[in-house]
Amino acid sequence: MSKQGILLVNLGTPDSPSVSDVRRYLDEFLMDERVIDINPVGRTLLVKGIIVPFRGPKSAKTYQKVWTDNGSPLMYYSAKVKDLLQEKLGAGYHVELGMRYQNPSLPSALAKLKEAGVSSIRVIPLFPQYASATTGSVHQRVMEIVSKWQTIPDMSFVNSYHDDPDMIEIFAENGQKYHPETFDHVIFSFHGLPQRQLVKADDSQKHCLKSPDCCSKLTDVNKFCYSAQCYNTARLIAERLSIPKEKYTVTFQSRLGKDPWAQPYTSEVIHQLGKNGAKRLLVFSPAFVADCLETIYEIAEEYDLEFKALGGDKVQLVESLNDKPEWIAVLEKMSKRN
Repeated sequence: MSKQGILLVNLGTPDSPSVSDVRRYLDEFLMDERVIDINPVGRTLLVKGIIVPFRGPKSAKTYQKVWTDNGSPLMYYSAKVKDLLQEKLGAGYHVELGMRYQNPSLPSALAKLKEAGVSSIRVIPLFPQYASATTGSVHQRVMEIVSKWQTIPDMSFVNSYHDDPDMIEIFAENGQKYHPETFDHVIFSFHGLPQRQLVKADDSQKHCLKSPDCCSKLTDVNKFCYSAQCYNTARLIAERLSIPKEKYTVTFQSRLGKDPWAQPYTSEVIHQLGKNGAKRLLVFSPAFVADCLETIYEIAEEYDLEFKALGGDKVQLVESLNDKPEWIAVLEKMSKRN
């Protein structure tokens, strides 16, 4: 009996925190035309001539701070999720993990599914909110690889699950144990995107950034907008935890370069809250289903230090979904959903 194939895809991580491996990772990541969406010559000069040579050593030092005996936290949790999902789904399924950049590579993961003779492949990007630079890039690369096969099985792609009620419940439960009502403010910090990419994703070209609250509500016009989906995820978690609108802010982190990115920026909001006398901040990071450099280091360490320098007491990170059994159950439902 043929099996159904499940391909879990995460962003990726360097093979090690060495400068050479980090540079190799950054090169593959940033040369993606969907990540830095400028003309190829400009992208090559920027990435290979400036970012990779100069950012590589600095990024390597940061990776060294989060690296464990199990390797990269992102890889550790992604691999555990793959094994746990395989166990949950049973013999009728074949689950593989691929990284959009570096290892295990998408070609190798898809080759394993092909060798297993699966009758279908369901691609599940481990990004709750859709963005061209993440989910879109994964879908494009998978289709490029599979299009070269002589026999192509039934293919299906998960676009987004930013409003999945079971996923929302897990994030809410993770935050509940910190008692959100005892914090001065709650921040929902999402990974940033250049504003130009948000505008390009607006097929109507009549909505994105045309008003200050263009992302506050999901509509048919902005249903694929990354920022709007982020706001929707935050709203659902906040409602589940009874957090009033005035007590939380949606922000964006990890920007690169001088072009304007999705706003407000997490660091600037934290600074403003600190200057206004806030002492304790609770931070969710629902763009990530596994804790990684952006959560463990950027939020829990960097932002915490910045906030304390302003007189604050604590920036408390709410852990991600990681390998929680409830998260595996969500993925099981996604795997079986028609």
